[in-house]
Amino acid sequence: MRHLNLHITLIHLLIRGEKMIGIEFQPNTLIQKLIKTLPHPKWSHEFNCVYLKNNKENLTLIFETFRGVAWVDTKRFIKDRPIKNNPILNIDSFRNRHLPKDYKACPEAYFTKLELKRYAFNTAKTYISLFEKFINRFKHIPINKLSEIEIRQYLKELHDKNLSSSYLHQTVNSIKFYYETVLDMPSRFYAIERPRKEVKLPKVISVEDVKKLIDSTSNIKHKCIISLLYSAGLRRSELINLKIRNIDSKRMLILIEHAKGNKDRYTVLSEATLIDLRIYLKQWRPKHYLFEGVKGDKYSPTSIATVVKKAAEQAKLPYKVTPHILRHSFATHLLENNTDLRHIQTLLGHSSSKTTEIYTQVAIKSIQIIKSPLDYLP
Repeated sequence: MRHLNLHITLIHLLIRGEKMIGIEFQPNTLIQKLIKTLPHPKWSHEFNCVYLKNNKENLTLIFETFRGVAWVDTKRFIKDRPIKNNPILNIDSFRNRHLPKDYKACPEAYFTKLELKRYAFNTAKTYISLFEKFINRFKHIPINKLSEIEIRQYLKELHDKNLSSSYLHQTVNSIKFYYETVLDMPSRFYAIERPRKEVKLPKVISVEDVKKLIDSTSNIKHKCIISLLYSAGLRRSELINLKIRNIDSKRMLILIEHAKGNKDRYTVLSEATLIDLRIYLKQWRPKHYLFEGVKGDKYSPTSIATVVKKAAEQAKLPYKVTPHILRHSFATHLLENNTDLRHIQTLLGHSSSKTTEIYTQVAIKSIQIIKSPLDYLP
């Protein structure tokens, strides 16, 4: 067991059209001797590693050979483990679609891999849609015959249409998913240039305009929707999925369950919002979800957006307001009132502080106190 500080890494390789198991390792006499005992190991100058045929027998033999000697890192090789702790994904609705005769649908392996990896439903939906657009662009070419030539051509066509960098990135990801995850091809097989990511500052509105927005809403249900989006910094999907039991009036907290990344978190409950919520609950009496539609189901994302849009029109605000702008405004106004950035990160549910740091560029109060060097001139 003294050698367990040694390790090897398994990777997928495609050499002369044949799938191989690549073995990466730091130079070590013991590891080199053990590799020589494997069936027909060869060295790849292109990939700078040892490789042998990719089959079940060889994979089993690798584990047996290095058991108790070196740790076998399979993170880049065994890809069917879920990438997240997401609930089990079911995309039978895509399998059972009624499609035109000449329409190319994703291969069944694409659907299966998305389910095995437990991708979020919205991500799976996006991948399927974008990949199908790609393969239907080249209907005359079988999917397994599509190459980087067609991929580059397609991405250039999208670029020429002035589509957003986000759309292009998602398209690249949907195509990479097929080659690298479904077909287990190495990532360098798909060496495609990505568009330079746009860095856009979040749009925010002033505290005064938030007040106008809320005050202009006479419908108590709509008022609570707008107040919660802003006062708790909620995503639209989080608001839709809120249940009555998630409102903790004793601790003045709101529990957000299964948010982005399948994470739970708490955010703040405003006293003013709580007063309005109590009035709303007495009048509307929702049964399960905090905001329910006519049939008692969840409110739709479109309905939430419409509520905010109409409120902005009634308040006569000279610009468009969306639910996410209210979330951005929540974070920015907290920062302007000297709330610690780490606390804001927690309230928003950001995994990385870098995501939250962008609000420092739109928090104008901190910028306004800075004097221009011109003002220091005599």
